[in-house]
Amino acid sequence: MSLLENKKIVLGITGGIAAYKCADLTRRLREQGAIVKVVMTKGAQAFITPLTMQAVSGNPVMDDLLDPAAEAAMGHIELAKWADTILIAPATANFMASLSQGLAGDLLSTICLATSAPIAICPAMNQQMWAAPATQRNLATLLADGHAIFGPGTGEQACGDIGAGRMLEPLEIISQLQRVFTQPLLNGKKITITAGPTQEAIDPVRYLSNHSSGKMGFAIAKAAINLGAKVTLIAGPVSLATPVNCQRIDVKSAEQMLAATQQACLDSDIFIACAAVADYAPETVAENKIKKSNETMAIALKRNPDILATIAGQQDKPFCVGFAAETQDVEHYAKDKLSRKNLDMIAANNVAISGQGFASDNNALSVFWKNGQQDLTLADKETLAYQLLELIEQNYSPK
Repeated sequence: MSLLENKKIVLGITGGIAAYKCADLTRRLREQGAIVKVVMTKGAQAFITPLTMQAVSGNPVMDDLLDPAAEAAMGHIELAKWADTILIAPATANFMASLSQGLAGDLLSTICLATSAPIAICPAMNQQMWAAPATQRNLATLLADGHAIFGPGTGEQACGDIGAGRMLEPLEIISQLQRVFTQPLLNGKKITITAGPTQEAIDPVRYLSNHSSGKMGFAIAKAAINLGAKVTLIAGPVSLATPVNCQRIDVKSAEQMLAATQQACLDSDIFIACAAVADYAPETVAENKIKKSNETMAIALKRNPDILATIAGQQDKPFCVGFAAETQDVEHYAKDKLSRKNLDMIAANNVAISGQGFASDNNALSVFWKNGQQDLTLADKETLAYQLLELIEQNYSPK
């Protein structure tokens, strides 16, 4: 039985190009057994017609706060009481601003103020509008008010820009909406996550590093927060926005990451080592830039500290989850690392496969633990993050 079976959902559609996806979203919700009533803003009707939404929902579409027929029975109040949840998809920057300020200038915003049901928001806008400080302030307010935020996704946009701001696809929205009707899996858990590469200095202008973008670790941090966890994110040098309500610590070297991780893990329940930490660092760092002279150059390297093994080797260790980025024999190396480093779980991926892993928005994971394993097939990293955290929750045992 679906978690959405017989759930009463008000689908609020605002004026963005992603409104065209709402016909399919409504159909998918009804496939899950949900009862859907649609409320559209005037802007939404420029992109998709009320007649279309009436046909796919099986219910009349509402769009007018001052409809005399509806207001005879205080229609907006009745609808606000009727809903088990209100889903805003797409949610424009303008609507998010209105809702964050408690404005009630149309039927949809009035219903949102008048309801006690949970509200889920699916942002959709140009990448620069999403990144704008005003939008991020409004987002923080909406999260603080207890509203769920689904997405946005990252990719090519209708305007031709590439970046964060795409509305999630209907099946992704439904997957996240199901969590509205469950207790947050990680409610109150303290989680430390490392993400991104490290940089090991050779001289003042050069360093050793790797291709890690940090996207997987940041996706896990965002998902963990949405599932109720308190997250400390220790990030190597990456150009990624900090997830809302996340404590972020920026580091460069493996030594710096180890020190920050040891401190954060003193009271952590779970440690997820997603960072691609450099295995070696130069024995000495030149004081000045090394000048080009000979045809060849030799740099003596020393082993970096093993952050994951250090934390997992503690007597009072948190639940430790490692990552293994491999190019061959993925299962063999992952299971060896699981045993050798005293881990509770390990997530392995084959970075030799094009379109997944380093620098990609997608990934696939093979997850191993002492008495089991599960493959998480190719998906966007945010979806994988939720799937991985669900496996962690299922296998977690308090220290």
